[in-house]
Amino acid sequence: MHFFTFADKDSTLYQASGSLNAGLDEILEIRKDVSDTGAVVNSSRIVIQFDLTEISKSVSNGVISTPKYFLNLYDAKPTSLATSQSLYAYPVSQSWTMGDGRSYDNPITEEGCSWFYPQGLTSGTLWGHDTMVSSSGGSWVSGSGYEGELSFNHKSSDFRMDVTDIVNKWLDSSDPLVNHGFMVKRSGSVGNLDTSVDEGSTDSLGSFSFFSSDTHTKYPPTLETVWYDSKWSTGSLSPLSSTNLEDMVIYMKGLRPEYQENAKVKFRVVGRERFPEKSYSTTPSNLSVKYLPSGSSFYSIRDAETNDVIVGFSTSSLISCDSSGNYFNLDLNGYQPERYYTLEYRIQSGSGTVDETDQYFDEGFTFKVKI
Repeated sequence: MHFFTFADKDSTLYQASGSLNAGLDEILEIRKDVSDTGAVVNSSRIVIQFDLTEISKSVSNGVISTPKYFLNLYDAKPTSLATSQSLYAYPVSQSWTMGDGRSYDNPITEEGCSWFYPQGLTSGTLWGHDTMVSSSGGSWVSGSGYEGELSFNHKSSDFRMDVTDIVNKWLDSSDPLVNHGFMVKRSGSVGNLDTSVDEGSTDSLGSFSFFSSDTHTKYPPTLETVWYDSKWSTGSLSPLSSTNLEDMVIYMKGLRPEYQENAKVKFRVVGRERFPEKSYSTTPSNLSVKYLPSGSSFYSIRDAETNDVIVGFSTSSLISCDSSGNYFNLDLNGYQPERYYTLEYRIQSGSGTVDETDQYFDEGFTFKVKI
């Protein structure tokens, strides 16, 4: 199962303009600007926060078991990127205000988070306290279990970083870390003073750009929760034979054209042989439900317009089975409303044998998520 949570707030902290707030910008940036002489280096960092209330409840009551968490940011035309570099995520160590400024405001907006201030100029409170990594440029927690890393080679791409360790720190009921969101940045130190690492060096590394939560596109940041939820109980159903699987038809039972954006839906998927054998029965052969291979039948979800993969084929998208047939559950709360999505299936049989088959079924099964 994949569950998507949209960001509550996000912003970019710009070193070049220490008190500037950019909370309403449509783009989040991780910049690296170096003067011609190398004497001046300015960076920027991203802060982003997600509400974990629903995830925490689901983990506590056992609905979600041993999940992994991924921070998703979507590529928005970066500039002049150097090859082979990494970005990092850390938990922010103090509260901050998103603000309603933009990087191009003139005069600049100084209320809301900036390179110097977590709340804004009027508050007078600077980033940093206690033993946390602190001072100008934000305040974050570092050390083992407090870091996510993602490497890029040759070009930028959509950003999908494993942040499981950090989220688990926030959800740990015995010793929870307060969730103030993520700090996303290149390697660098307090105030960007260490010239031996990416932020403070004179190397021209270019600028990453990602869509923010204020984007008018379909690519706002998300926190993706992924866990194994497949269940298998066939009851009195019979399996599709290996011969059936070589030439079969996939269809969906009861697929509706539209679903509410907060709906939790059980999708029914049926596989049958293309040409059922004739038999004497009160039930037509093409209506008899048989079950697909266990542990090797998957679903995938794509955006119908852009063809972007929302949920890929993996152990977290395994199809389940009960006494009525195959199915999978989907929580549509994290899907963009007023968009169409397409379902695709991958059925693998004879895994690891000479008779192995791997079939894909894209039959135009489409539904809309509506407000």
